[in-house]
Amino acid sequence: MKKLIMFIVLLMSVSAVAQQTEGVVTYERKTYWTKIYSRMTYLSQEQKDRIAQTWKNDEENKEKMKLTFNQDASLYTYVNEMGSTDDGRYTWRNQELLLYRNFAKEQKTDVVEMLGKTYVIDDSLHTPVWKIGNQIKDIAGYICMRAESEDPIKKQKITAWFAQDIPVSAGPERYNGLPGLILELNLNDGDVVIEATNVTFRKLTPDELKLPKLKGKKINDVAYDELIRQHIAESMTAHRNPYWAIRY
Repeated sequence: MKKLIMFIVLLMSVSAVAQQTEGVVTYERKTYWTKIYSRMTYLSQEQKDRIAQTWKNDEENKEKMKLTFNQDASLYTYVNEMGSTDDGRYTWRNQELLLYRNFAKEQKTDVVEMLGKTYVIDDSLHTPVWKIGNQIKDIAGYICMRAESEDPIKKQKITAWFAQDIPVSAGPERYNGLPGLILELNLNDGDVVIEATNVTFRKLTPDELKLPKLKGKKINDVAYDELIRQHIAESMTAHRNPYWAIRY
């Protein structure tokens, strides 16, 4: 009888783990523009003061994002094609953004609208170099561990919080490769914070992890990085914010 009970408990545990490797995470992405601008040494104080005045009543720019995932693949994009203010008075079309990861084949495809064009970035899957710490915190009901990396092109510190209880190496934005699902990303000490608001485990339909027919200029990671590097350098020389045309 004891062996039977132990077998049932083990079976339930295996089933629970299996159920926690497939589903959808919704995130809230907050961008703090006044903080971002304050770091831009190439802007004049007059520009910074004008920006601070413009954004003083709208410190947090919010976007709703979602990550659809299983153990083999993930797809990150907006919750809706249209963005809107909290009060619903203003709406706009979100720029095209589809970030697909195939962990089984170690391939990725990013569809990114930036610099006035849509680019399809096809390449092998590159995992950031992560340094895992011993700090923990609760996010969306899951105990998460801290990991750090760096964006060498944008010169940003990347802090991720991942849940080992969800053994999937996916994450929001262009980040992945940790031993658990990333439920929070902090870019450059709080300039941008992407935090999970809900995690739903369910069986996905085949179409939910399928890319639509792709339209755009095809490039690889090296070409993409060079575009970003060149744009940032030109923006700094011209004393303007580069992140109106590219994603922070």
